[in-house]
Amino acid sequence: MTEYNNEPNPSSAVEMDQHVAPRYEVVKTEQFRPKYAGFWIRFWAYVIDLIIVSSISGIVIKPIFRVAGFEISKPDFLFFSPYKIVLLLLLLAYFTLMTKLLGQTVGKMIIGIRVVQKNEEPLTWGTVLFREVIGRFISKTLLIPYLLAIFMPKKEALHDLFADTFVIHEHSYEKEIVMKRQIVDEGEQLQDAPHV
Repeated sequence: MTEYNNEPNPSSAVEMDQHVAPRYEVVKTEQFRPKYAGFWIRFWAYVIDLIIVSSISGIVIKPIFRVAGFEISKPDFLFFSPYKIVLLLLLLAYFTLMTKLLGQTVGKMIIGIRVVQKNEEPLTWGTVLFREVIGRFISKTLLIPYLLAIFMPKKEALHDLFADTFVIHEHSYEKEIVMKRQIVDEGEQLQDAPHV
């Protein structure tokens, strides 16, 4: 015959005390993060890069076209001139190679900004190609996506959103206050309690 005892077991009461939800306190901490580069500083870096690409074009590509006897202006039967196509390829190669190899173009070097991945890993070829070729082509075609950098909290343009990248200042940081929940250790509470 089995007897049922409804009296509370002292060991189970101790176990129940151990399963009490932990107490939390909110701790305010300060940390520093890289400062995001805004629209205007990125715009001036881009202008410098365009000057560099057009200088390379004027010093190297135009003379080659003239010596080879190719037309620089657009022929009537073509939508784009061969010169414009070569210039576009030069522009894309410049932005892609400089960003992949150095994380910044010459314009960004002069201004002091660089491209980084959001996950803080080194830039991959896939990320750079997606950002500098596909994303930049869409942004350049529509123009408005560049203006997103004005309104986004982390100042990303559309091609940054596509490629999961930020443009940051190299040697500037911003202080941010982070609120974290932290478990209160009951042992510490007992030690901190005033002795009577």
